[in-house]
Amino acid sequence: MRILGHGYPEIDLKGARVLITGAGRGIGQATAELFAGKGAEVAIGDVDTAAAESAAAALGAKAFELDVRVRDQWDEVVAEFGRVDILVNNAGVMPAGAFLDEPDAVGHATIDINVWGLINGMRAVVPGMIARGRGHVVNVASLAGKLPLPGLAVYNASKFAAVGLSAATRLEFAEYGVSVSTVMPSAVRTRLSSGMTLGKGMPTVDPEDVAAAILHTCGTRKAEVAVPSYLGPIDVALAAAPERAVRLVRRLFDGERALHPADTETRAKYEEQVRSITK
Repeated sequence: MRILGHGYPEIDLKGARVLITGAGRGIGQATAELFAGKGAEVAIGDVDTAAAESAAAALGAKAFELDVRVRDQWDEVVAEFGRVDILVNNAGVMPAGAFLDEPDAVGHATIDINVWGLINGMRAVVPGMIARGRGHVVNVASLAGKLPLPGLAVYNASKFAAVGLSAATRLEFAEYGVSVSTVMPSAVRTRLSSGMTLGKGMPTVDPEDVAAAILHTCGTRKAEVAVPSYLGPIDVALAAAPERAVRLVRRLFDGERALHPADTETRAKYEEQVRSITK
């Protein structure tokens, strides 16, 4: 391994085998398109098999039904797909609303998908990477893993956990040639944010922006990447600023928007979809 640079064995994207979760739509689908365009062999995992198959058909990729909460499904996918050089743990949910009003089942699903999905994925895939002496994992978290937001308390908890999990496993795997990067987008124009107020002072990005950041980590192997990049030090800035100043900024930028969706009907449809997977 190199003394200078990131120090991990290089991975040639052409011919690399890439497994992406939640890739039937949104960030995952955009990421699959980028990797396929680089000549990678892509596996699209999604709990929505129809979406996975549709996305895979457009790319000549492989589609798998994958509920990231179920370890046995992970093992089945890895056994069928074979070697995984790059794992993109992207699947996630983002229920919104007052903390005390959120059903326990929804909170459990949020933690199970957003945290245990990453744990299951790494435990299923990383042993093979270690045996080969190379590999790269991208855990898609969120700037909500650095920035607490009213109305997203359990989601915040899951993303703070994702950031910490990624940082710790990065340290554990480094000596074996396996890197772990955390990609932390701001608000993204996807189904997860449907019905919520975007913009108005809150940096908002497209799925393609996040996909580009994910792809870029395969070269840089950077530990943490914010999207947009200038928000990377936001946790340090918040910790250093007086609380009154932080409250003022939150008011100016509608920091409680997660409690008050702009389109309640559209938001309710997404929330119902999240509830449906808890049944």
